[in-house]
Amino acid sequence: MIRFLTAGESHGKALLGIVEGVPAGLEISAAYINHQLKRRQQGYGRGTRMKIEHDEAEILSGVRFGITTGAPIALVIYNHDWESKSSDWKHLLAVEGDAPQGYEDLKVSIPRPGHADLVGAMKYRYDDLRNSIERASARETAMRVAIGSVARKLLEIFGVFIGSHVLSIGEAAYRKQNSRISLAKTLQALLQASCGAYKIAEEADKSEVRILDEHVAASAISEIKKAKKNGDTLGGV
Repeated sequence: MIRFLTAGESHGKALLGIVEGVPAGLEISAAYINHQLKRRQQGYGRGTRMKIEHDEAEILSGVRFGITTGAPIALVIYNHDWESKSSDWKHLLAVEGDAPQGYEDLKVSIPRPGHADLVGAMKYRYDDLRNSIERASARETAMRVAIGSVARKLLEIFGVFIGSHVLSIGEAAYRKQNSRISLAKTLQALLQASCGAYKIAEEADKSEVRILDEHVAASAISEIKKAKKNGDTLGGV
């Protein structure tokens, strides 16, 4: 059984991952993992954090000469924001030493709706919600993508390929019959190719919103612009 564990804060020095149970003999490289990390950072309407980070995973153990040894695989992704001269994260999230001057005024005390802020404070009894914020952050998914890439590589050995594409964002969708017919033909052609699911993902990656139809994609970008202007977010399928 494959198990994994992640550690690290959103604005801390690095994200860490341990993957246990990967069999020996699997060919894996940092380049393969980093390709998937690059895919994660694509997409129209991404937040400003994506402009700061240029994620690259480093394999620390469990791999020798590009082949897994059967030992736990250790991965690290360094956070560029930690090193930013315009931020104060090295002091705010310091592992050792005293809290920075004026720390009481820097504590986060108002929880965000629907987030882990309040639950974390109630469970662990701390008065600075940043402890919850830093751990329960979308930034942590970067390491999950890196770890998932190892599992993806293992599945490919057995001829299992993973692919995805977006059907709708907000009101932008395949509503017209001709666009639905076009989508069906495109998917059929891609699936008939070698590694069909992978081909679908490859084609979707060419779009900023991962939509295969350029007209639906243009509509989705318009929807995102409108939502951003209104300070809102959109759901998608």
